[in-house]
Amino acid sequence: MPLRHIRVLDLTRLLPGPFATMVLADFGAEVIKIEDPFLGDYARYFEPKIAGESAMFHSLNRNKSSRTLNLKEEQDRNTFLKMVEEADVVIESFRPGVMKRLGLDYDSLKKVNEKLIYCAISGYGQTGPYKEKAGHDLNFIGYSGLLQLMGTGDRPPIVPATTIADIGGGAQPAIIGILLALFHRERTGEGQFVDISMLDGVLSWLQTVLPGYLNGGEEPSRGEQMLDGGSAFYNIYETKDERYLAVGAVEPKFWQTFCETIGREDLIDKQLEPLDTQREMYKEIQAIIRTKTLKEWSEIFEPLDACVSPILTFSEVKEHPQIIKRDMIQTITDEQRGSVNHIGPAIKLSKTPARLQSLAPEREIK
Repeated sequence: MPLRHIRVLDLTRLLPGPFATMVLADFGAEVIKIEDPFLGDYARYFEPKIAGESAMFHSLNRNKSSRTLNLKEEQDRNTFLKMVEEADVVIESFRPGVMKRLGLDYDSLKKVNEKLIYCAISGYGQTGPYKEKAGHDLNFIGYSGLLQLMGTGDRPPIVPATTIADIGGGAQPAIIGILLALFHRERTGEGQFVDISMLDGVLSWLQTVLPGYLNGGEEPSRGEQMLDGGSAFYNIYETKDERYLAVGAVEPKFWQTFCETIGREDLIDKQLEPLDTQREMYKEIQAIIRTKTLKEWSEIFEPLDACVSPILTFSEVKEHPQIIKRDMIQTITDEQRGSVNHIGPAIKLSKTPARLQSLAPEREIK
């Protein structure tokens, strides 16, 4: 496995850090989860629970081991420093300054191991006036401007159904940063500090809207952009049975197929009309889509190249042939704790694929 000689000391909890180290562990890294002796990673206690821990905790912490240390005590700090000597990566998600007060910040640890890669995931990064400010996903996407654009113009911004900043703004950049630092170390022997800000990460996602404002000065409005519900060709339509159809017919050829299929060839040349026309087109198309069930529309569009698809429930996702073929739902079976279903690795390598080998570790009790 590509990371089989890499040892990671994981001081993170909840979602961003554990997601990052989950990916590293899936590809062979030895990840040792360091938990305090009082509460540990409190994601363990979320509902629903399975095999003694929360389902989310199992998913994020598979393939890892656990060690309990109280880093406020000298003896346990010394134990941690000994572990750092043999580690390749330390990853933490405390607010800036916490590790320095413990005497375990990057400058201190690199004296013990000069080749160490130290990754810090925080809400706002290690610099700037907000570096010590508390926050959660909703705060970070709010500061980035993304949240203001989520939803329709006639209603307040909506809360997204997944944590965009935690995973997209924190975990994924952390994975990339750690791997880049490992690649640099292999060529030079140098370790380095990886500073990940979840706000920075979300801001970097805004490639379809922010550059236009930065260079043209026009503030975008919620629900009025090409890809956020402002166009008839990229939108969601309700079916007869109160299910939903996703239409992503961005390219003219897909839009043409869509219009021909619903019997509205007259709309083909209106694809890029102004917002008022788009809204009228949406109403007209919505009336048509409401005449059939989701199953009927799915059967009509399935053989066509039109970028039209059903919006599925989790039960349908689990049984979908594409999800099954890509092995995106996998099961780990433990002799003592039973079986737990997991989201499979999204990265597919032909020579050194990821492996799901063990359930999340039970917490060590001192």
